[in-house]
Amino acid sequence: MSIWLIALISIALIFDFLNGFHDSANVVATIISSRTLSGKKALMMAALANFAGPFIFGVAVANTIGHGIAVSDFITIQVLIAALISACIWNLVTWFFGIPASSSHALIGGLIGAVFIGGGIHALISKGIIKVFIALFASPIIGLFFGWLVMKIIFLFLKKATPKADYIFKLGQIPTAIAMALSHGANDAQKTMGVITLGLVTTGYQKEFSVPTWVILISASAICLGTFGGGWRLIKTLGAKFYKIKPIHSFASQFASAIVIITASIFGGPVSTTQVVSMAIMGAGAGERISKVRWRVLKNIFLSWVLTIPVTALLSIPIYWLIKLLTH
Repeated sequence: MSIWLIALISIALIFDFLNGFHDSANVVATIISSRTLSGKKALMMAALANFAGPFIFGVAVANTIGHGIAVSDFITIQVLIAALISACIWNLVTWFFGIPASSSHALIGGLIGAVFIGGGIHALISKGIIKVFIALFASPIIGLFFGWLVMKIIFLFLKKATPKADYIFKLGQIPTAIAMALSHGANDAQKTMGVITLGLVTTGYQKEFSVPTWVILISASAICLGTFGGGWRLIKTLGAKFYKIKPIHSFASQFASAIVIITASIFGGPVSTTQVVSMAIMGAGAGERISKVRWRVLKNIFLSWVLTIPVTALLSIPIYWLIKLLTH
């Protein structure tokens, strides 16, 4: 195995770990904020479910990453490493400032920038990129709608409910949190699997794009460990800054998020779990009362969503040239 392929796999697993660390807030923020589980128990539960996700829901998203963004002839080890380093840097910056940015956007932006500088505009598959962009940008809107809808349906059935209903929702958060974590592992870990498998094909270790079992195993393990590490800065943002979250909001947002992300994973859509969960939380709050949500918080999050792809695309360009220089 070449030193460049070893480097690629190592950096891909670092990205995967950071993805789990960065996105752990998606899964556990509301269940911690509603005081249903302690942080340690919630993170352990999420980490194990993240590990299981890819084995349950398949690798359709990895196939999208492998076939849908760039012409295979223009995908080199240098391109893949530049994209990963760019995404890792952005993940660390946004984690430091407590901004729930998208690891998916970061990786896609890094790939687009590195492929463009390495092979030109014709190296990019416009049809596939449009499909990815639709999945990335439509999913948070769908998450907002489903969060609102689930909350409205709950209130419809709660007209004559007693205070015991709150206890039911408190317990109900556990299966919905597990479903959320499974969907996160099924979608986000697959992006790393797709990149590693591309590296295997590019270097000739595989003749065709097919995700090996060992790649699924190490990718699932990396995101599992990252999730257990927990990005507490982002947990605070998602769990407290939108509004005071109660078990009913946590249940509704987790249920809505899991539906959206699992559906996307089955059909191969690489969505941003950060965006989906953020918007589902806001949708659940708005489902109770529009004024309940601190909508001004969305401004900083929206800014990071808008900036992530162009910033990581631009960042991957000098990284690519530096790697090319080192290669020679």
